[in-house]
Amino acid sequence: MAQNGIRPIRTEQEHTDALGRIEFLMDSDLTPEEEDEFEILAALIEHYEDKHYPMDKPTPIGAIKFRMEQSGMTQRDLIPLIGSRSKVSEVLNGKRELTLKMIRALHEHLNIPADVLISGGGELSEIPSGIEFDRFPINEMGRRGWIKKTPDLKEKIEENIRGLINRAGGWKTLPKTLFRQSNGMRVNTKTDEHALLAWCIYILCKARQTNLEGIYKQGTIVPAFLRDLAKLSRFDNGPKLAKEKLAKHGISLVAEKHLPKTYLDGAALWTVDKVPVVGMTIRYDRLDNFWFCLLHELAHLGCHLTDGNGEVFIDDHELRELNQEDSGKLEREADEWATEALIPARIWKNHPVQLSPNEKNVRSLAREAEVHPAIVAGRIRHERHNYRLLSHIVGKLDRKLLD
Repeated sequence: MAQNGIRPIRTEQEHTDALGRIEFLMDSDLTPEEEDEFEILAALIEHYEDKHYPMDKPTPIGAIKFRMEQSGMTQRDLIPLIGSRSKVSEVLNGKRELTLKMIRALHEHLNIPADVLISGGGELSEIPSGIEFDRFPINEMGRRGWIKKTPDLKEKIEENIRGLINRAGGWKTLPKTLFRQSNGMRVNTKTDEHALLAWCIYILCKARQTNLEGIYKQGTIVPAFLRDLAKLSRFDNGPKLAKEKLAKHGISLVAEKHLPKTYLDGAALWTVDKVPVVGMTIRYDRLDNFWFCLLHELAHLGCHLTDGNGEVFIDDHELRELNQEDSGKLEREADEWATEALIPARIWKNHPVQLSPNEKNVRSLAREAEVHPAIVAGRIRHERHNYRLLSHIVGKLDRKLLD
């Protein structure tokens, strides 16, 4: 290759010629012009070889062994990063896959690039503030079928939680207020926040899997809508009818038992697809509790969560009864909407049931308000703080109606 005829390297022969020329230059005392030629040839050769002879990335195991050799480490030194002597041995022998937890530790402490450690390449996703994967109740979640139950369920906890979150719509769908008190939201001080978050994520998953008959329109949830819904309580299959009515209006109702160390009755949320969701635990499977909680969460959606902006209302009605002065304006508004929808004030204040709360008056008021007698009995019990009163009228909810 002539000194004054440098051209792009396109063929093997041109590559060979360039190597010969640069070898010659390396053994010579270079003039300024030849130094420029040397630098240009070196760049052209590097470009050609990067394109035609790309170097394979090291394997994850190869990268770990190389770093061990560089640093004079033994397998024992990897135990804090991988978990145990047997796990270290299995990883280094290719008998065990690296988990995300292991990859994070190896990346952080051995400075091995994450894209080398992750099979197929890629990057370690950022973990939102406040999230600690080891704190999720992974075994209970597996037992309930929320995630696939496998022998390495707990070992691959981050992979499992991320899979559930992806089904819910990704990190962006996570309720923003779960790790802080906002908008009057209160949760029990004994609450396990990671268990609470897991429940909310699963509610969003189920909501996204539900086929709704209609598309939600802003302004649907108003007092008159809640009043019509409350009247369905008269029927034995009222909860099922309510779920169907909500589905026709593009609203998802999901019932799922609460997780241990969570003390919630319900929640109002939005999916990433802009579907309003009422999640309910049926922690107390009484009819009056079901209807009040349902209408209370709907009131939040209609009054306070109108744009699906990532906020969430988590409701512990038992806690609020003990701390009524701290419940917050928004919670009181939701209570008022639910109370008025179930038994309008004009009916309640003029009925003799308040002075004489017997079964005859309870059923009379229920007929006038067009609701189930359990709702009237429940309100009397609540206002009198006497939960032994009228217990024979407060019916149990058939959970199967919400499947």
